[in-house]
Amino acid sequence: MVILNQIMHWRSPGRHSGLDKSNMLLLRRGFFYGESMSETFDIGVLYSRSGTYQALSEPLFIGTMEAIEAVNQDRAIPVSFTPITRDPACDLSNYAPMCADILSNSSAKHVVGCVTSSSRKEVIPELDRAQATLWYNVPYEGFETSARVVYSHAATNQNILPILGWAQRHFGNQGYLVGSNYIWGWETCRVARTRLEASGGRVLGERYLPLGDMSVEALIAEIERARPSFVLNSLVGASSYAFIAAYADLGRRDPHFAPENCPLLSCNLTEAELPVLGDAAEGMISVGPSFCETPTADGRGSSLERTAFQSVLTLAAILAEGVSGPFDSYLAEHGARYGIDPATHHKTLDVHIAQVRGGAFEILHSWTDIAPDPYLTRPSRHPQFRDPSLTVVRA
Repeated sequence: MVILNQIMHWRSPGRHSGLDKSNMLLLRRGFFYGESMSETFDIGVLYSRSGTYQALSEPLFIGTMEAIEAVNQDRAIPVSFTPITRDPACDLSNYAPMCADILSNSSAKHVVGCVTSSSRKEVIPELDRAQATLWYNVPYEGFETSARVVYSHAATNQNILPILGWAQRHFGNQGYLVGSNYIWGWETCRVARTRLEASGGRVLGERYLPLGDMSVEALIAEIERARPSFVLNSLVGASSYAFIAAYADLGRRDPHFAPENCPLLSCNLTEAELPVLGDAAEGMISVGPSFCETPTADGRGSSLERTAFQSVLTLAAILAEGVSGPFDSYLAEHGARYGIDPATHHKTLDVHIAQVRGGAFEILHSWTDIAPDPYLTRPSRHPQFRDPSLTVVRA
C-alpha cells in the first residue's frame, strides 16, 4: 500500500533539489485508501541544541521537527507524532540517562537522535532494555550493526572510500590524517591509512585533538613540514572550525596548500556548517548523499536535515502499515522495501563528492544507489571509478 519510491526520494519543502510538491499527496494516498482515524505515537528527539557540535545537531533537530509537523498537519496520513525532546548539550554523560528518561516516561519506542558515535554507543544499552530503536542520521565510520539502530546516513563504503579514492586519483597518494580523539576520528583515520597503504600510498602524519580543543598551531606547522598531497579532516565541531580556518591561512601564504594543490577533505562537512566557516571553507571537498543546489545564508538544506526528515517519514510509513512484533524482526522481513538493508540496518544511498566554490557546494562526481557495506566485506558494493586517473605534476 505504501508508495515506497516517494518515501525514498522525499525532499524537505523548499530546501532540497528535485522537490516535487506532489510527493506528499502521493505519499498520503499510498498509506491507505480513503480517510482514516490517526493513531498517535510518542517519538523521542535526542539532539544537542547547545555545545561544541551544536551546528551539526541543529539541522538534524530542524529536519526531525519539520517532518513531525508535516505528518501531523496532514490529516490524510493515519499516523501522528508527539515529540519527547531532550537536549544533552554535547555532554556524553547526558545521553544514556536522557534516552532512558524518554523511554521510561513516555510510550516512545523510537528515538531520532545522537550525533557522535560515542553518544550512539552510550544509548544502545538503554534501547536494548526498552526494545526500542534509534534512527541515527549522521555519517559514521562503519564497523557496527545493532538490532536497535537504523543507520540512515553514510557508512564506510559510502563516505571514506569514495572521497579517498577520488583524492588519490586527482591529487596523489600522500595523505595527512587529523581527527577528534574518539571513535569517529580513530576509525576514519584507520580505514584511510589501511586503504592508502594498500594502494601504494603513504600516510605522512596522523594526529588527534580532544573534542573542543582549538589549539591547532602545532598541527598546522607539522602539516606544513610534511607537505602531503591532501589532508583528511575528521575533526568535529569547534576543533574542526579552528583547524579549517588555520589551514585556509596556510594556503594563502603557501601555494602548496591552496585547494587546487593540496585540498582539505571531509566525510561530514555539510551546508549546515558553512555559515560558521565563512570564506575559510572555500575549496574544501566533502562527500555526502546529497548537496543543496540553492543553499541559504543560514545553512539550511544539508544532508543531515534531509536524512532526519526522511527518517521520520519512513517511520510514519512503517507505522501506518501496522507493525506487529519486534521492530528489528519487521525490518528483517520488510526493510529492503524502504531501502534499509535487513542484515545491517544501513540505508542504500546516492554518493556525491562536492567542493565548496563561491560559498556553496558544487558536485564533482556522483554514484547512485550505493548499497551499504559497513564492514568492508563486499567489494561489489564499493563505488567504482571508470574515468582514467589524473597525474598530478608539480613544478
